[in-house]
Amino acid sequence: MASTYLSRTASSAGNRRTWTWSSWVKRSDIITRQEIFSQYANLNVNEWFELAFNTDNTIFASRYSENVFSTNQVFRDTSAWYHIVLAVDTTQATASDRVKFYINGVQVTSFSSITYPTQNDDTGMNMASLIHIGNLALNNNFKFDGSMSHVHLIDGTAYDASAFGETDATTGIWKPKTAPSVTYGTNGFFLKFENSGAFGTDSSGNGNNFTVNGTMTQTVDTPSNVFATLNALANNGSGTLAYGNTEISASGTVNFVGTTGTLGFNKGKYYWEMKVFRPSGTLYVFPGVTCTPNLNFVSVDRNEIASYRTETQGHTYQFASNGAEYYYNDTTLSYPHSSFSNGDIVSIAMDADNNKLYLGINGTWQNSGDPTSGATGTGAVSTISPDATVGSYTGSGYWIPCINVYYESTTKSAHNFGNGYFGTTAVSSAENPDDGIGIFEYDVPTGYKAICTKSINAQEYS
Repeated sequence: MASTYLSRTASSAGNRRTWTWSSWVKRSDIITRQEIFSQYANLNVNEWFELAFNTDNTIFASRYSENVFSTNQVFRDTSAWYHIVLAVDTTQATASDRVKFYINGVQVTSFSSITYPTQNDDTGMNMASLIHIGNLALNNNFKFDGSMSHVHLIDGTAYDASAFGETDATTGIWKPKTAPSVTYGTNGFFLKFENSGAFGTDSSGNGNNFTVNGTMTQTVDTPSNVFATLNALANNGSGTLAYGNTEISASGTVNFVGTTGTLGFNKGKYYWEMKVFRPSGTLYVFPGVTCTPNLNFVSVDRNEIASYRTETQGHTYQFASNGAEYYYNDTTLSYPHSSFSNGDIVSIAMDADNNKLYLGINGTWQNSGDPTSGATGTGAVSTISPDATVGSYTGSGYWIPCINVYYESTTKSAHNFGNGYFGTTAVSSAENPDDGIGIFEYDVPTGYKAICTKSINAQEYS
């Protein structure tokens, strides 16, 4: 939603004293202030309300010039969905009962500051005025960069988090109730974002539909099934991440950047794709897997291509985009394959059961590779165990995707971990793994899965 927001102007006022906001959000940008929702009529305390992430990754609520609360806790995990619930009831006699805030089912009680409304105060919500989701209604600033799901506004009732979520009995993970038993009231709404042609459709029965401003892209990454993305917290070299942290780019006079994925695995078989871009000149992009969560890259003169790789610090395997080789840490080893060209789609298959890594380019497995060959590892790079000890380093115990990109003019790599897009462009052939979870450009080898929580959990809890 980085350049997109939803807007609606309520035709009449509802209950301004008692209401609930509930939404699931997944962050991408963790640097700037970003609005979750806001309502605005005028520049005064009782006609303004907003809930937002601050630049320090705390969450705050504000009534124009009056702070409602700011959390001590920071929220900068870009790999997970946060369930955010704000319940307001100013009719309560006890001040601390007038505002309750929940994250993932747990009430937050530690705040750097908090100012409770006076009893029976009319807040800036449920007015006959403009409400925005994803930016500040006053001026369209502070756009939210990330994803949202299951967005509710309740007019007239203050619900706790259990009305909208519950703990999964198997995994212990907080998950959404897809059809909560709640009363929405006059201005209430429920946005599922399930209709890609009408993302602003209200499913509460009230018909309080929103206008979509900008271009919104639907994602299969949901609170019930989280897909891997690139990790903003492991962004070595300050690469530019975009499109929900699925794309990384390098630019400038000399720029060498890289990052890892947000999800890892230590058994099973996983598949993902990346599309590489550099309209002219040599393309230097290095995909692979690692056991270290924060890669430390060597940045040298571009003519010394053999040094474009990680320093010796763990178990990291990367294919060289110039062809013919791969890197294990800072060692160059032979691996016959074609070089990458602008617009190529690169496939990576990791068999963690047999510690075999495969490379494909535009649908053809390189080095006569066969990802279904098991322990034989036909055409594969053989890796060590992810928890092995080499020298003074012991692996983390799991594999995670990694990528680094280099050049002096913009080079980028767009990743599809099963979401079905390269940037904002949908894949054309829509191939699925055996379990049906994930959308890819090329045929997924038998037994391989997308890197997502449902597929990983199927391995862990089988």
